[in-house]
Amino acid sequence: MSESTLTAPSAFTSWLQRLEALDPTRIRLGLERVAAVAKTLGLGRPAPTVITVAGTNGKGSTCAMLEAILRAAGFRTGLYTSPHLLRFEERARINGVSVTPESLVEQFEVVEAAALATKDGTNIATNGATNAATNAATNGATNDGTALTYFEFTTLSILRLFEQTELDVAILEVGLGGRLDAVNWVDADCAILTCVDIDHAALLGPDRESIGFEKAAVFRSGRPAIVADPVPPQSVTDYARKIGADLWQFGQDFNYAGDRQQWGYGGRLLRRNSLAYPALRGANQLINASAALAALESLRDRLPVPVQAIREGLACVELPGRFQVLPGRPTVVLDVGHNPHAAAHLAANLDQMGYHPFTWAVFGMLKDKDVDGVIRALASRVDHWIPVDLPGPRGASAEWLTARLQALGVGAGSDRSIEAQPSPREGLSAARLRAGADDRILVLGSFLTVADVISDRP
Repeated sequence: MSESTLTAPSAFTSWLQRLEALDPTRIRLGLERVAAVAKTLGLGRPAPTVITVAGTNGKGSTCAMLEAILRAAGFRTGLYTSPHLLRFEERARINGVSVTPESLVEQFEVVEAAALATKDGTNIATNGATNAATNAATNGATNDGTALTYFEFTTLSILRLFEQTELDVAILEVGLGGRLDAVNWVDADCAILTCVDIDHAALLGPDRESIGFEKAAVFRSGRPAIVADPVPPQSVTDYARKIGADLWQFGQDFNYAGDRQQWGYGGRLLRRNSLAYPALRGANQLINASAALAALESLRDRLPVPVQAIREGLACVELPGRFQVLPGRPTVVLDVGHNPHAAAHLAANLDQMGYHPFTWAVFGMLKDKDVDGVIRALASRVDHWIPVDLPGPRGASAEWLTARLQALGVGAGSDRSIEAQPSPREGLSAARLRAGADDRILVLGSFLTVADVISDRP
């Protein structure tokens, strides 16, 4: 790492500020920039075995289950997910532990130097310096090098860190879509597609067929392609067959069954019976778990996993913000779901929670999401809405969310209300003051909404 008078955390903070100044909301899809800089870096595979996980929802849960099971089986794991809730380091975990700021700073410096050395006629997306600590404030640009986006830059950094670590398996969550996402630069040994629904329509297409085609592009010829969507778009299965992928479809090649006490997985050759339910809450988690087990079955020759490791992994898996129920009264549920498909799953999960006199929703979303679709999915389950402001250019204001709620007829009538608050944590405080001990409070709509509440917890 470059010499510096700043401490490592200060250098790391400076790096993040520089990278965020690239405008993290800007998305430029395409693999050309990543491939060019990866070639300059001499970047190889992040691990001997690589699993990628794509999909509209359920990616994080599926990745977390894979990591927990593989670790219980004794494998050395690397996990890359995005976005993070509280700290950037959460995006990269090695053997279940978030990587250190120092290790990331070292990779950031190397990737910047490689991007500067990779000429493509565009401006480099950082300040053109190789010393993060002493030059972080200049934020200038050079006329040489390859302009990487925030996601491309950080993805290359984490892939390189994984490559330099002695791992057995890397689990990589696809950021957006699939075909042109930076993670798809890696040729995975197995790819999972959790589900396909409409999100990021401006970039991926207006319907499930077009979005499915984009996501299916993470599949590889001759390698397992695990499709967990019970009714996948035709474009997904067509693409898998066109390239000759080893297609595993939910309901055909793998499935699950269960009762109130336990569940079982059935695959092409393996059956896993008498399994405890995953520690992650929600009815949809059995689909995610069965997809993870199908992937492991397809890789059983290189990643043999005993059934006891499956039991241990599912029992201990953790993932904040996915139908996370906090202890105490009233009941507080945190959920990062931010599209209608995720909201529909949340509504189904709420229905299984038992009786609560009233439900309060601390509601913060990004304004480029399908806000109306999320409201419609939850309107019959929520009595009192507390719209909140989210920061940044994409964040919707509480006033704007209030207008959307009112336009959809939400909050009108007896025992219904809308009360705007300036932040998620203040929204939760307001809900706690008004809710009864047996009521239920939801905190939902975005990673930013949940993160603000989690960061305020003691």
